[in-house]
Amino acid sequence: MRIPRLYHPDNLHGLTTVELPKESAHYLGRVLRLAPASPIILFDGSGLEYPGRIEHLGRSAARVVLEPPLRPAVESPLRIELQQGISRGERMDYTLQKAVELGVAAITPVITRRSVVQLDRARQEKRLQHWRGVIIAACEQSGRTCPPTLAGITPLDGCLQPAPGGLRLLLDPEAATTARALPPPENGRVTLLVGPEGGLDGEERALARRAGYVGVRLGPRVLRTETAGLAAIAVLQHLWGDLG
Repeated sequence: MRIPRLYHPDNLHGLTTVELPKESAHYLGRVLRLAPASPIILFDGSGLEYPGRIEHLGRSAARVVLEPPLRPAVESPLRIELQQGISRGERMDYTLQKAVELGVAAITPVITRRSVVQLDRARQEKRLQHWRGVIIAACEQSGRTCPPTLAGITPLDGCLQPAPGGLRLLLDPEAATTARALPPPENGRVTLLVGPEGGLDGEERALARRAGYVGVRLGPRVLRTETAGLAAIAVLQHLWGDLG
């Protein structure tokens, strides 16, 4: 059985024992049915992971004895920010989950003219909380030690502000350029803008180009929003990251 990995929200540096949240205790005891002395791995988002063993496991509490931390080489040298047009329900969850597995460093959910999901402030915060859970679960599963940052839900024009260097790419099935034709980013940073269901309209694509985004296409077929961004991330990681 694979050793369970769990995210812990507190800084674990220097600790020898740690109490787990109630939800983690329930997951270990009721879902995985682990017993005391079972091995476990914790990570706190610092890039380190902490092997340990369960010392106590109850209905609503668990305590873990930690071993010296390790720094596995799992984070990509390519810093990709995914600016993803918001899609509906499970499509967005799938995109975020797989983007984490593919190694993105940051995610910004974007509102565009063709966005079919309309959220008021209260629903936005609830959705962001849900997406944070999706991201953490994907990190636990994939072995990542640094969860990607999740920005607030942002209108498209808020994403088109000056960025700190790097390539800024716009997925556009009508573009003449492919990623393979581009030079590698000098500082290892790539911003990738992907439209929602229906894509970005012509004016939005023109705005992005004026902001320095380069239109790129993935091939002769038009991909769905939940496929397009992930395919592009895989291509970028193959070209300049760690999916060689």
